[in-house]
Amino acid sequence: MSKKRALISVSDKEGIVAFAQALERLGVEVVSTGGTKKTLEENGVNVIGISDVTGFPEILDGRVKTLHPKVHGGLLAIRDNEAHQAQLQEHDITPIDFVVVNLYPFKKTIEKEDVTLEDAIENIDIGGPTMLRSAAKNYRDVTVIVDPTDYEVVLTDLTKDNKVSFETNQRLAAKVFRHTAAYDALIAEYLTNVAGETEPETLTVTYEKVQDLRYGENPHQKAAFYKKPLTQKGSIAAATQLHGKELSYNNINDANAALQIVKEFTEPAVVAIKHMNPCGVGVGTTINEAYEKAYEADSTSIFGGIIAANRPIDRATAIQMKEIFLEIIIAPAFDEDALEVLTAKKNLRLLTVQFEEQATKEAFLTSVKGGVLVQDEDVFGFDDANITVPTKREPTEEEWANLKLAWGVVKNVKSNAIVLTKDNMTIGVGAGQMNRVGAAKIAIEQAGEKAQGSALGSDAFFPMDDTVEAAAKAGVTAIIQPGGSIRDEDSIKKADEYGITMVFTGMRHFKH
Repeated sequence: MSKKRALISVSDKEGIVAFAQALERLGVEVVSTGGTKKTLEENGVNVIGISDVTGFPEILDGRVKTLHPKVHGGLLAIRDNEAHQAQLQEHDITPIDFVVVNLYPFKKTIEKEDVTLEDAIENIDIGGPTMLRSAAKNYRDVTVIVDPTDYEVVLTDLTKDNKVSFETNQRLAAKVFRHTAAYDALIAEYLTNVAGETEPETLTVTYEKVQDLRYGENPHQKAAFYKKPLTQKGSIAAATQLHGKELSYNNINDANAALQIVKEFTEPAVVAIKHMNPCGVGVGTTINEAYEKAYEADSTSIFGGIIAANRPIDRATAIQMKEIFLEIIIAPAFDEDALEVLTAKKNLRLLTVQFEEQATKEAFLTSVKGGVLVQDEDVFGFDDANITVPTKREPTEEEWANLKLAWGVVKNVKSNAIVLTKDNMTIGVGAGQMNRVGAAKIAIEQAGEKAQGSALGSDAFFPMDDTVEAAAKAGVTAIIQPGGSIRDEDSIKKADEYGITMVFTGMRHFKH
């Protein structure tokens, strides 16, 4: 192999010494900068300093060192272009054949709780992305490496054929542009938030792959799971899996839905999910009591479901959970003896999630064909509502408890949604119906005789009084809904007619 030159400048020094030594053995000159140069020299690599290449010192605290024609000319020159080669010779520029660069740790910097804007700005890499982009643009002639896991791939090619294959160079170039795009997207998001921009003219987002999935919603659909670089606590993307099979596409969707509901409650709560909707929700003084209520709420549908709890799982609860088939159990923690019980089930997925002390709002993205819808996450809870009671009767203490539970659950049920609650648990869920009274009839039918003395929650207002009529005939005594219909008075009169207390919140919770 003819004399080649590599430019190495990395913040992540994993494997770099061995790689540089291997290049040197293959006759490649090594050029380097700053801390990377020092590390390589300390390990016996003969290194040419970047200032010896450019004839210009590193200046501005290292902000300017590689932004020079002798670097970028060496990267961008097309090897079989005679004019390019003549200009290299005229200006005494040596071609650079390998670029090994990874960037200032901007992500790690802004993850720090006490990060300042000045620290963040100083960790925006300029020279690194510029070199990467120059090398990647000229990938027919230049090998560019941004990921230490690719060192071995390059060395394999070099050892086998004395050159890096076109296919390898092309793949590495594409990886570089993905990398720099993600890097810039994270910077753009950070500075956009700092500047207080809420609806920018372009939306730049980036995600990191967590895993390939066996398939999507159905076996004929390919799928993968990606997470935001700065993953929030209390999210499925930040969960730790302790046991069981890999998560599937549907598992992740359902687990996310379970987490969103269980975070509505401060008291011990358990949520059971099937197909993105709750089949049972229970609250209690202990997590065991909450689980028993969630199970009792719908002991049929919970089979094969996903459980989320907002307290650690103890042995007694684990023993009860083991008795039925569950896909996933999510909790802040599992007691050691609870783990001993549950890990006896080989395929049961056990996940831990750190719950946030208070809800944080982030942009919520929904993919549509050819585009994406963006909205604020709905973190509006009962304590945020403008509560009024337009009916003659005020709720009793027991009814208030049932109403709060109904409101916390119904906001997370697919619209049109109606939820019935009683004795600290859901007893009927009507989800995803084309009309509101239809959803009410499903919830009432599921509740059966338990509907007597229950509370009803609706995610949106009643366009007419038929839902109140149906609820009254089933024995519902309290209703919570947003209000705001031009026919609210009809529903209020109907409630008063049956002695039902009705609460308005002033906020709807459509969920499509």
